Amino acid sequence: MTAVRGAWSTLLDKPWIWAFLGAFAVWLATIVFTRGVGGGEVLTAAFTFAVFFVIVGIGQMFVITLGPGNVDLSVPATITLAGAVSTKLMDSQDGMILIGFMAAMGCGLGIGIFNYGLIRILRIPPIIATLSAAFIIQSLAIAYGRGLRIKPPDLLADFTTARIAGVPVLAVVIVGLAIVMSVVLNRTVYGRSVIAIGQNRRAALLAGITVEWTRFATYTMCALFASLCGYLLSGFSGGASLNMGEEYLLASIAVVVIGGTSVAGGFANVPGLWGAALFMFLLVTMLNTFGAAAGIRLIMTGLIIITVIVLAGGRRTSG
Repeated sequence: MTAVRGAWSTLLDKPWIWAFLGAFAVWLATIVFTRGVGGGEVLTAAFTFAVFFVIVGIGQMFVITLGPGNVDLSVPATITLAGAVSTKLMDSQDGMILIGFMAAMGCGLGIGIFNYGLIRILRIPPIIATLSAAFIIQSLAIAYGRGLRIKPPDLLADFTTARIAGVPVLAVVIVGLAIVMSVVLNRTVYGRSVIAIGQNRRAALLAGITVEWTRFATYTMCALFASLCGYLLSGFSGGASLNMGEEYLLASIAVVVIGGTSVAGGFANVPGLWGAALFMFLLVTMLNTFGAAAGIRLIMTGLIIITVIVLAGGRRTSG
């Protein structure tokens, strides 16, 4: 019994566990309200839509871990531009899927370099630099994708919507990607450098860490993940649209914070991103099921998210 209590206490000390407990609680409340009807379908939908929150959350998590003031607000515009460019180039042809993917990644690479250039060369604070970049990127997306009515290639659409035994294939792939990025964060020189910079930038410099190169790589990686999201989202939703990235601005930050990453930097974890993404989708589903009005949904969503963050409070640790 003592061993069980100890194991449970250790588990509760993990900041990311609260996101999963919150997701389970709102799912349970939903199926109790519906008397068990549609519980499995709700979970399948949650894993389907959580995928895209996790993708952008991974990149944003690395940026936020760099320390106070580090955040990428150009994520929604990057999603839109990458989706528009890749969709237009693929032109519904299966043979152009790889070209579309490379184009999306090219968008991410260029945006990441541009963002860091504003931060490093022009000495603009990251929050202002990436917000300014977002206006430029979104304008490019509007100019390039105006009137875009092209369906994604069938193979891409099938991949992003495929299920095996009710489990979304894309979710399985992104779980694998999340595991890889967890290893990168905790077991590589780059990942440890990101954490060290977030904990104490001056100490990281004195320890010989190439701070600016690490920051450059991190902002570029965040843009690449946003572009990947745009590419996959265009396949999943039947094409690109000019507002496809809107909901990912606050969502990309919320899944990081709710998932257990410290906004002060220096501490992060990948598992919590999945818990937070599931929690956010299931929370909205629960409130819709309860028939809550739009205003009430927003208020309750905010209060419940704050509660989860408080419960996960204290010192955030990676793991």
